[in-house]
Amino acid sequence: MSTRPQNEPKGLFTSAADYARHRPGIPPVAVSLLADTMRDVDRPVLLDLGSGTGQVPAALLPAVPRIARVDLVDPDQNMLRQAAATLEPLLGGRPAGFHLVAAEGFTPPFNGYQADLITCARSFHWMDRSAVLRMADRVTAAGAAVAIMGDGSLWTYRADWTAALKQLIQSYLGEERRAGTGGVYAGPGRPYEDDLAASPFSQVTERRFPVRRVWTPAQVLGYLRSTSFARPDFFGGRHDRFEAEALELLERHSELGGLVEDAVFTVLLAQRPGGKA
Repeated sequence: MSTRPQNEPKGLFTSAADYARHRPGIPPVAVSLLADTMRDVDRPVLLDLGSGTGQVPAALLPAVPRIARVDLVDPDQNMLRQAAATLEPLLGGRPAGFHLVAAEGFTPPFNGYQADLITCARSFHWMDRSAVLRMADRVTAAGAAVAIMGDGSLWTYRADWTAALKQLIQSYLGEERRAGTGGVYAGPGRPYEDDLAASPFSQVTERRFPVRRVWTPAQVLGYLRSTSFARPDFFGGRHDRFEAEALELLERHSELGGLVEDAVFTVLLAQRPGGKA
C-alpha cells in the first residue's frame, strides 16, 4: 500500500510534468553501479532523498527486481504525485512510501526500518547536508551505501549555445542565478567529499561517467520551465516573449552544429569505514 502525500508545501519548481518530461534520466552505467551496491542483500530497501519525480527509483526497480520497498522523500507535493504515478506500474505490489518532508526530516515509517541504499540525485545542494547524513546513519543497515549524484545543469555547462542562452536569461532576470520563490542561488559552500568525510559514511569512492546529450530547441525550453533558475513565474508577463526569443536563439545555434551537451555524471558512493565502496 502506498502512502501518498497530503500537504502542500512551497517548492523550488513549478511544473512537475515538465520536470518529468524534460529532465535527463540516470545513465545506465550509474544504474548498474547503484544496483551493484545491493548485490549481497536479499530484499533491499531503497531510500531516495530529494526524489523529484522519482527518476532514481524508476531506474532501479527494473534493474533490481529484488528491491522489497522504496521510500521517496521530497518537500514538493506535486513532485511526489508525479513520482507516484510514474512508479505505480513499476512497483508490482511492493510497498512504497511517499514522504512530504525535507530530507533531514525523514523518519522511519515503522520500527525496525533499515535502508540498504540511500540515493540523492541532483538535490544534495538544497539540503542541510550534515543533518541529512546524521539522519542516514540512524536509518540504514550496517553495510548500507549513500550515493550522492549529479551532473551540473545547462546554467553551468560551458558551450557557445549555453552561454548565449544564459545571457538571454540574465537579460530578463538579472546577473545572479535565481532559485526558489525569488531568492538567489548559493552554492554548497564546500565539496560534498568534505561533508561525507565528516560523517559516519567517510569511506568514499568517486565514479565519473561521460554522457553526451543532443537537445532539440523544444526540449531545452521544456527543461528551462522545470528549473529553479528559469521557472516561468520569475518572468511575470514576459515569459512568452522570453520563450520566443530563446527558441529563435536555440534554432540558430542548432543549425550551426547542434545543441550538444557533453556532461559528466558523477557518483560519490559512500559507506561506513570497512564497507565495500
